Amino acid sequence: MSKTLLHLDSSILGDHSVSRQVSAAIVARLTAADPSLAVVYRDLAADPLPHATPASMPADHPLSGGKGDAASQQALDEFLAADIVVVGAPMYNFSVPTQLRAWIDRILVPGKTFAYGAGGAVEGLAKGKRVIVALARGGSYADPSFAAVAEHAETYLRWVFGFIGIEPEFIIAEGIAAGRREAALEAALKDAAALKAA
Repeated sequence: MSKTLLHLDSSILGDHSVSRQVSAAIVARLTAADPSLAVVYRDLAADPLPHATPASMPADHPLSGGKGDAASQQALDEFLAADIVVVGAPMYNFSVPTQLRAWIDRILVPGKTFAYGAGGAVEGLAKGKRVIVALARGGSYADPSFAAVAEHAETYLRWVFGFIGIEPEFIIAEGIAAGRREAALEAALKDAAALKAA
C-alpha cells in the first residue's frame, strides 16, 4: 500500500519564498526516491483556515460540540492519514505565520493527536509520522543567547510536534534578509537533495 505525503506551504511570498522552494525540493527528493508516494498539497496562504473559534474547529474537537467546520475536519483528516508531512515554514516577526498557526490549531485535538494520562502526563498519539520542516529565517540565530530569546519558530514547531509524539526534522535557510539569500537557499536545497528517502 502506497504511503501518503502531506505537503503544506504557509509563506505569503509566492514564487519569491525560500521556504516554498525548499519544501518543494524536499517533496521532489522524496517522490523521486519513492514514486508511489501519494502527495496531498495544501497552500495555507492561498486558502487559509480561519482563526480558531469553537465553531471553526474540526467536528472531532471537543470544543465544536460535535458539529465543527468541514474544512477544519478535512485538515485534521489529511494530517491523520499522512505518513510524511512536509511543512514550508517561514519565520515572520520571530514566530510562525498565523496561517500555519491556524492549521496547527486544527491538528492538536484531544483524543486524536494527544491525550492526558494518569497524573496529567501527556501521550502523543501521532507517533510514527515523519515530519520535515523547511524553515526560512531572515536573520541568523547562531548565537545561542540570541536564539534563546528571539527564535520562536523552530523551537515552537519542535515543541508542538513533540507534544503529539513526533520528532521533526529541519532544513533551515537563514540570513535571507541579511545578505545571505542565495547562499542560504543553495545550502538548504543541497540538504534537501541529500535527505534520506522515505
